[in-house]
Amino acid sequence: MKKYIGLLSIVLLLGTASCSDDFLEVYPTSSMEAGGAATEDAIVSNLAACYQILLFDNYANGNYNSVVLMSDLRSDDIFKGGGTAGDQGMLYRLSQFDCTPDEVPQGLWSIYYSGLARCNNAILACENAVGVSETKLNQYKSEAHFLRAYYVHWLWKFWGNIPYFEADLPAPYMAPQFKADDIYKELIEDVDMAIAGDKLPMRTAKADDGRASKAAAMMLKARIVMYQKDQSKYAQVLADMAEIIKSGMYNTTSVIYDSIWVESGEFCDESIFESNQLPEGKTWSASWQGYGTNLPAFISPSELKGSDVFQGGWGFGPVRSDAFAIYEEGDKRRNVAINAFEADQYAARFQNTGYFMGKYAARKGYNPPPGDVDLNYQNNLRIFRYAEALLNAAELMVIHGVPAVDGISAQQCIDQVRARGGVPSIPATAENIKLERRREFLGEGIRFWDLVRWGDTHLLSESLPAFNSVRTWTANEKYLPIPQSEIDKTEGQFKLVQNEY
Repeated sequence: MKKYIGLLSIVLLLGTASCSDDFLEVYPTSSMEAGGAATEDAIVSNLAACYQILLFDNYANGNYNSVVLMSDLRSDDIFKGGGTAGDQGMLYRLSQFDCTPDEVPQGLWSIYYSGLARCNNAILACENAVGVSETKLNQYKSEAHFLRAYYVHWLWKFWGNIPYFEADLPAPYMAPQFKADDIYKELIEDVDMAIAGDKLPMRTAKADDGRASKAAAMMLKARIVMYQKDQSKYAQVLADMAEIIKSGMYNTTSVIYDSIWVESGEFCDESIFESNQLPEGKTWSASWQGYGTNLPAFISPSELKGSDVFQGGWGFGPVRSDAFAIYEEGDKRRNVAINAFEADQYAARFQNTGYFMGKYAARKGYNPPPGDVDLNYQNNLRIFRYAEALLNAAELMVIHGVPAVDGISAQQCIDQVRARGGVPSIPATAENIKLERRREFLGEGIRFWDLVRWGDTHLLSESLPAFNSVRTWTANEKYLPIPQSEIDKTEGQFKLVQNEY
């Protein structure tokens, strides 16, 4: 049975927190007056509202906006799919590097700014705490700073030059726009605060599954620093990866790859941080509520039949044949990451390849009635996995030349990942480490960001008229255009400056 875990269960008691059409408008998420004294109950309520944002990362504000899908659509692993090019046309534009200010993933903007505002409220509550032990208060602060960095880092990756604020804003709820490099500095401050001093455990106790840990904060810092290509912090990040590895609290040896993605594999020994989706509550008529996910329905083949495990969906995100071919014969990961069905088992749709993403596929029994079943699958999003810590360490040592620490070698790291996949050791070269990341994380929203930070964006330009994909990467593609509707809300000194696109 699906668990209602720890602090996340409080979300169910809170109900649906109010969300404004204006992304900078802040609403208190408890009965506490903004800036007033905060009891522990008020702090925990605010913190629960912060975690709730993780459950909106698939459908909210009337938009389909899974960050996994939004990331992978710009990679060389999947196509857009769906009914036609015009079916969710914004997604097709995204996949073609052709977004405009009026057709851009605005749902992500709304979701993550709501997350920023809620985290600010939680941090403010911590600053005004009464009757809370120092140990608990440090933990709550660290969780809120981690979540704020997690939400803002997605805004930073997608848009770069964004408004940023850390306090309630007076009407008309506008904030200064930061340059991407300045946002990076704010992100580092937040993750460093969460990591320092062992305020968070390296791994949470079972009762707290779904809450932030020190390892999760370290993994987030790794993604931020490596995307920024900040060489001055590479040694710190490798030391963090080594600390996770040497802790012995996570491993791949006791975890079968295909078991990670089923309900029984949630919060397994490889899981560093994941959402806790519950199969209930989301409806088409209310975009800011519920606990399920729409991603499985979105990426599963249309009118699927003849499967005892999987059920049909909408046919978005078909996997490219080239991505299927990257796996060696006998690699157990291929048939987990990619579902292949016979042509007569499903209805072919736009950009059909015969291959579909498997990790978050729609599984029978994962969206029990009642409710809007396509919105309420219970597949948790695996946000950070131990395999990423291993491959981060290997990359830092081999590709970026960071000296090894604590007796950990790049070869050991890549061997552990491959052994779990059932394939033999290969040399830990730069080329092999890059390829191993693609194999290991296919369908998890990592590939595009890897290609950008490695400078391998030439792999993203293509001319594939047979698959309706002709696109050219330019330097301006790194950041999406800021939604025009958000620019229109600003004025004067706070008028948003549009990214080049």
